[in-house]
Amino acid sequence: MTSNTAAMGNLPSGVGICTTIPDILYLPELIFGGLVWILVASTLVVPVNPQGWVMFVSVFCFVMTFIWMVVFACGGHQNRGIWAAADFGYHGIAAFFYLSASVALAKVTLDMRGGTSFQNYQLDISAVVFSYVATLLYFIHTILSAIRWKSF
Repeated sequence: MTSNTAAMGNLPSGVGICTTIPDILYLPELIFGGLVWILVASTLVVPVNPQGWVMFVSVFCFVMTFIWMVVFACGGHQNRGIWAAADFGYHGIAAFFYLSASVALAKVTLDMRGGTSFQNYQLDISAVVFSYVATLLYFIHTILSAIRWKSF
């Protein structure tokens, strides 16, 4: 029976990142993170400070995940163990950032329930849902990266 996980002590490169776990999660992380970015940017919310944090997290994680995916796709990691540890560390930080941004966004959305246009409220609800999905994806990627790092 074959497995679609990376072999012990092996980091995928090239098309392999689209077929191995946890690297297959790069694309969903980019999609849901981009949706959060777009939805938050398209609404007008009076307390801009939490929205600024959400925008920072979504843009930062989108750009860094894209760069991380390109490094892995090009084989820039050279199959070194430090890259497995860095992968675990980056995704752990991204999961924590997204969790903090999701909670802040949910709080702001609940507070604006009756005071803004219904369309902005719906966009913010969608952003909250996608933000929590992105948090879950980054958390799962963190756990699977930790397992890969420990087996390296």
